[in-house]
Amino acid sequence: MEYNTTQKKLILPEYGRNVQMMAEHLLRIEDREKRTEAAHELVAIMTNMNPLVKETKDYKQKIWDFLAELCDHKLDIDFPYPITKTSELPPPEKLEYNTSKIKFRHYGLIIERLIEAASKFEDGPDKEVLIKMIANHMKKTYIAWNQKSVNDSIIIHDLFKLSHGKLNLSEETKLMHVSVAKEQTNNHNNKKFVNRKNNNNNNKKIKRK
Repeated sequence: MEYNTTQKKLILPEYGRNVQMMAEHLLRIEDREKRTEAAHELVAIMTNMNPLVKETKDYKQKIWDFLAELCDHKLDIDFPYPITKTSELPPPEKLEYNTSKIKFRHYGLIIERLIEAASKFEDGPDKEVLIKMIANHMKKTYIAWNQKSVNDSIIIHDLFKLSHGKLNLSEETKLMHVSVAKEQTNNHNNKKFVNRKNNNNNNKKIKRK
């Protein structure tokens, strides 16, 4: 399992690692036309993740500026706006969370928004990459929340359910391997040991009576 200390630093933490990974994927698309199309799709996702951004002036241009920053200004496309470095811009609005509307709290609202946005993509290789990327992130989130391993089929089923059947991976799909953090597992076992020890002590006290 990758830990935050070993992963690449987030350029814009407000958008999270998943969006940064998708931005990095744009740089690997060789066809310029497809790369440009995928960039527009990612901008749409970033906008949908934070609807409040639409209330700001020139929000479309700001989102494109943020995308350019996520790609370290290496993205070779015809940008619809002149790009301004984000160091000269105010930071993006923090995403608001409304947990009462989240269907699976362990996945979080951002995942649900990503799934909703990905559902609108046209079928093709780029969409398949995005779907698997979302599924991998769901698996990492599931394990971090539950502190136990999970079968890929459960993640695939949850993805299908959350997308209302619009995003589907075959049952044979192999997702990334994610291990339960050793330190957290040890803490869990230590708690069990302490509880057992306390119970034994309580039993001894009862016997003395």
